[in-house]
Amino acid sequence: MSERRNGSLVFAINGQRFELPTLDPSTTLLHFLRTQTRFKSVKLGCGEGGCGACTVLLSKYDPVNDTVEDMTASSCLTLLSSIGGCSITTSEGLGNSKDGLHSIHQRMSGFHASQCGFCTPGMCVSIFSALVNAEKTDRVDPPPGFSKITVSEAEKAIAGNLCRCTGYRSIADVCKSFAADVDIEDLGLNSFWKKEDSKEVKVSSLPSYDRNNEICTFPKFLKEEIRSAMSLDSKRDSWLRPSSIQELQNLLNFIDVGEGTKTKLVIGNTGSGYYKELEYYDQYIDLKGIPELSTIRMDTEGFKFGAAVTISKVIEVLKDAKQVGFPSRGEMVFNKISNHMEKIASKFIRNIASIGGNLVMAQRKHFPSDIATILLAADSMVEVMSGTRCETLTLEEFLQRPPLDFKSILLSIKIPNWESTGKVSQQKGSVLLFETYRAAPRPLGNALPYLNAALLAEVSPCKTSSGVLVSRCQLAYGAYGTKHAIRARKAEEYLVGEVLTVDALYEATKLVRATIVPEDGTSSPSYRSSLAVGFLFEFFSSCIDTTAESTDGLLGKCNDSVLAKDLKLGENEISFKCDEIPTLLSSGKQFIKTSPEYYPVGKPISKSGAALQASGEAVYVDDIPSPPNCLYGAFIYTTEPFARVKNIAFKPDQQPRGVVDVISVKDIPEGGENIGSKTMFGTEPLFADDLTECAGQRLAFLVADTQKHADVAAELAVVDYGVEDLEPPILSVDEAVRRSSFFEVPTSIYPKQVGDALEGMAEADHKIMSAKIKLPSQYHFYMETQTALAIPDEDNCMVVYSSIQFPEFAHDAIAKCLSVRGHNVRVITRRVGGGFGGKSSKAMPVAVACALAAQKLRRPVRIYMNRKTDTILAGGRHPMKITYNVGFKSDGKITALELEILIDAGMSLDVSPILPSNFMGTFKKYDWGALAFDIKLCKTNHSSKTAMRGPGEVQGSFVAEAIIEHVASFLSMEVDSVRQKNLHTYKSLSLFYGDSAGEAQEYTLPSMWDKVALSSKFSQRALKIEEFNMCNRWKKRGISRLPIIGGMTVRPTPAKVSILSDGSVAVEVGGIELGQGLWTKVKQMAAFALGSIIADGTEHLLDNVRVIQADTLSLIQGGLTAGSTTSEASCAAVRMCCDVLIDKLTPIKKKLQESLGSDSIKWEMLIAQGYSQSIQLSSISYYVPDKSSLKYLNFGAAVSEVEINLLTGETSILQSDIIYDCGQSLNPAVDLGQIEGAFVQGVGFFLYEEYLTNSDGLVTANGTWTYKIPSLDTIPKQLNVEVLNSGRHKNRVLSSKASGEPPLFLSASVHYAARAAIRAARKQINSWGRPGGSDSIFQLDVPATMPVVKECCGLDIVERYLEWKKGGN
Repeated sequence: MSERRNGSLVFAINGQRFELPTLDPSTTLLHFLRTQTRFKSVKLGCGEGGCGACTVLLSKYDPVNDTVEDMTASSCLTLLSSIGGCSITTSEGLGNSKDGLHSIHQRMSGFHASQCGFCTPGMCVSIFSALVNAEKTDRVDPPPGFSKITVSEAEKAIAGNLCRCTGYRSIADVCKSFAADVDIEDLGLNSFWKKEDSKEVKVSSLPSYDRNNEICTFPKFLKEEIRSAMSLDSKRDSWLRPSSIQELQNLLNFIDVGEGTKTKLVIGNTGSGYYKELEYYDQYIDLKGIPELSTIRMDTEGFKFGAAVTISKVIEVLKDAKQVGFPSRGEMVFNKISNHMEKIASKFIRNIASIGGNLVMAQRKHFPSDIATILLAADSMVEVMSGTRCETLTLEEFLQRPPLDFKSILLSIKIPNWESTGKVSQQKGSVLLFETYRAAPRPLGNALPYLNAALLAEVSPCKTSSGVLVSRCQLAYGAYGTKHAIRARKAEEYLVGEVLTVDALYEATKLVRATIVPEDGTSSPSYRSSLAVGFLFEFFSSCIDTTAESTDGLLGKCNDSVLAKDLKLGENEISFKCDEIPTLLSSGKQFIKTSPEYYPVGKPISKSGAALQASGEAVYVDDIPSPPNCLYGAFIYTTEPFARVKNIAFKPDQQPRGVVDVISVKDIPEGGENIGSKTMFGTEPLFADDLTECAGQRLAFLVADTQKHADVAAELAVVDYGVEDLEPPILSVDEAVRRSSFFEVPTSIYPKQVGDALEGMAEADHKIMSAKIKLPSQYHFYMETQTALAIPDEDNCMVVYSSIQFPEFAHDAIAKCLSVRGHNVRVITRRVGGGFGGKSSKAMPVAVACALAAQKLRRPVRIYMNRKTDTILAGGRHPMKITYNVGFKSDGKITALELEILIDAGMSLDVSPILPSNFMGTFKKYDWGALAFDIKLCKTNHSSKTAMRGPGEVQGSFVAEAIIEHVASFLSMEVDSVRQKNLHTYKSLSLFYGDSAGEAQEYTLPSMWDKVALSSKFSQRALKIEEFNMCNRWKKRGISRLPIIGGMTVRPTPAKVSILSDGSVAVEVGGIELGQGLWTKVKQMAAFALGSIIADGTEHLLDNVRVIQADTLSLIQGGLTAGSTTSEASCAAVRMCCDVLIDKLTPIKKKLQESLGSDSIKWEMLIAQGYSQSIQLSSISYYVPDKSSLKYLNFGAAVSEVEINLLTGETSILQSDIIYDCGQSLNPAVDLGQIEGAFVQGVGFFLYEEYLTNSDGLVTANGTWTYKIPSLDTIPKQLNVEVLNSGRHKNRVLSSKASGEPPLFLSASVHYAARAAIRAARKQINSWGRPGGSDSIFQLDVPATMPVVKECCGLDIVERYLEWKKGGN
């Protein structure tokens, strides 16, 4: 900490003044908010600026113009010292439950847009920022209750915010509800109005938004301090803010700057989100105070931006080029550049990241920059200062230089005006073409491109022949696995002077492919080269093919490209339309049917606590204030899969700060066990002992004085390994089979085979033998990473706050490890910020390690795991390898199936023994005739795999569809008819599922199968898709309909209901609130069950019920919250408690009725009388389902339509229609959210989420930069969901069925729709000659990422097309 010298740092948070005389300069705004203020709504989701959970509103005041600039910022990257004189607004600053919630909070709750709630405050701030800035526009005033914001702007406001729970549709509805141009009928299910209400009623029912009385984002006192010429920036040796270039030069002459030094130059500090810093800086030089670096100059020559100008400001200025009066060609280039910049990073990053910082990272560290590429093609210039010398360079020269030393400063960037600088010809008929491209896992937001490009050409009608002559050509490519963006010089030189023909373009593509060659080690190298060719082809194709648009639909850019026929007219002005980012979500419809039978059960009320989650008042484990003397932990993990651990140490020149102790297996007390987690199948060690069993196994728990110090120290730890006399590790299931490395599956839970497979095979007309499928892992990516807080208590007791799905077993593991009795341990869990199975067994060692460290050090110990470590230790979904033989008739009816399934369980059992049964539970959704299988759990040297939403079940359902698809392809039949042919009758369903099949009337799948086809217009759309595919050469569509069957198991669950003296009700249940609405359903059940005794009914009681946190000493045998059925089991247990209480209260009620002479008895009076008579009004129950209630089946069906881009491999989901049977839903709004959220999470598994590891099995896709969950721009553009109310089910809890996991299986429809589109593409490609494989029989991997899809369509598709065209076609 530096001492106060010339001044303190002054700023405001939510209107409150803060003044800091001393400050560690590396402190981030997020760290300060969470540790030094009461404002805990800002969450740490990634520490990379990639998720939006930490978003705040950053407001700056300009005293000269008396204006306030409001922008979102990523507080996890923003350094606190940089916000002097600024005002910060968090979600708490918008409103709260005590003083009044903001309408954003209310709508988040009312539109059912918050589930686990961890991401919600960041979402709220992003929406608020968009509303605030919309009011600054000169648009006409909107109707009362609405904002000036448009629907498109509203949706884009949260484009960079991630959510793992909801599926985004409901959040998009919240955004759109503020827009003046919204179609109110387009907004989805909410608690404000009924579907049949008039438009006027709906508008008036929305929580009021008063745009004229909005929150002040910049307090008056701070404005006055700024106007008084008082500097509010900290003036300390640790934070230097030069005010001129000369002052900066003087500093650089005396201070060593950069890596390996103690001083760092900063502007927005966003680079630290990508390049993680392990070194500590004692001093920072903030460049934002230098006017020359923040200046924007504009003249006829173009724009000159100071290097410190933010990317958002550059976008804003370039977009206004038209108003400045630039000629059309110059304006066109500026607009294309600004539109491309809007597609990179997220707004809360662009608002603080500088254009200069981005280019310096590209030059110095080879960052895969989009900005470098697009400015390179535009002939941009840069000005660089080295010492006292300034020089102007082309951007190409700048990028090609050796890495800039840290005393050289990029001063400015000039983007030329192509119309006025003589760069283009003024001859009649000359046309300037400029286009930018990027192929990235996400269209918007935080996603690095596989390749980006910016292509510029000047063309004109050829005077000597019919065609288009290229007179200038600049082709820039970057981010493809090279040091920096480059110009494709050979292709440029070839094209200049050429008339654009098929032959010329073919030669140019060969030159580009030869130039764009990724360096060794780059992922998908051939794909990246093919992208370069594809972009070149797209850029020039309209100049050689006048029918390109009418027959090809070439990416829908008829207004952005110039057709050859237009060029021949000799026009010298180009008509262009900016690449506006389209509205992200068209619409979604929800269909529910409610029943008043068990009111308020069945009512779609808002999720309990949703408004508190939105305002940031909901308390998660890491929000609990740190007790005095608290220490912080981080895991040191192995990087070798099978080796001896010789030593753990730190390099002499990298001694970490703040380390208190390193806890290892040696610190487990006498009598204690090395146990980190336990399941019903066994235990897993807390720490590796002598031998590591996988890369990513816990070795030790490092404890330090801050979380940052602990994280950095754990990263710096050096582990010395030895592999002498050890066998090689087992890193594949095939190797496990070779070495007979298996886990046993208890015979009691191993699934049973069906029929005689040999006989079925003999009946078959056709057979497919030894076909193979591989399925990868998936990371849970809960927004809240693993976290725990352990506090030593008196008498050798330990209280542990844990974000966990299985507190009961964590309790046991802690007691065993610490060698204490069970009653000495208490595990408390209030809510979990997302789990999906990843916080069942995998959260246990986190709690155990904290408890062990706290016991040894007699101090509180906590951890909030960083995203990288969390990803590496999480284990994830089980990878599988499936080999099958299938026999079938010529009509598509399958007669027999034989499976060999190899499941990678990893190093320990965890819950892996349930996988065979789970896999078969969903796989048996078709009548396979006879079914034989051999399933092996392989023990490998990978991290132990664990439960993840639908463990084994999602794989089983997918593999079933893969086999159906294979049979259909073999027979050249429509796959939908093969599915129909093999759907179960009730008789075959009973054969395959036994008692779980239930009664015949419960088998709703056949009617749902027909209904989803009707509601989605499946047949009509299939015909339209055929027509579309005939007319469009470079885009293809596909559609798929598929069914699911999910087997549910209900587990025993406890509950406790206590009625307090004032009539309020406290409920405890074994189930944990993960965001799935368990508390909400429990509240409804308690109100229903208790309400039967009073006349004023259940509505009054609903507000009286509170569900309280789980406490393993208060309510024992809590069990595991997983498998989708804990909500209904908890409700059943609560009802049992309430029935006991009703029995106790009924005699009292009768006496009161007699004495008062009235049947109507108020609840409060009844309870008061019960207390006066010393009646115990607390009841504990333990619900144990009987045989008829233990297992049942869930059904669903979905239709999905996708569109693929053959040049990039991008898949867009156009529409998904889902019907899902919830029985008689306990809460249709909650179940709807579960259905949508599960479906979108499945979309991630099947399309986007690559679980990448190195050769030793260590996870390398370990953050938001490399692991891509779905985002708002990648979900279905139309998502229609019907929650089917299938009536009474006597063996269910109030006739309900679960909704948490089975809908995820329906997302395979997206994968198979993509397969259908690829099939159409392959058919087209093979028609061009030189066949490239079967149209219909091919392997589409999971996930079907852009490279995978493009490879299936052909990485040489452009060359093959041009060869075909050269042949005269």
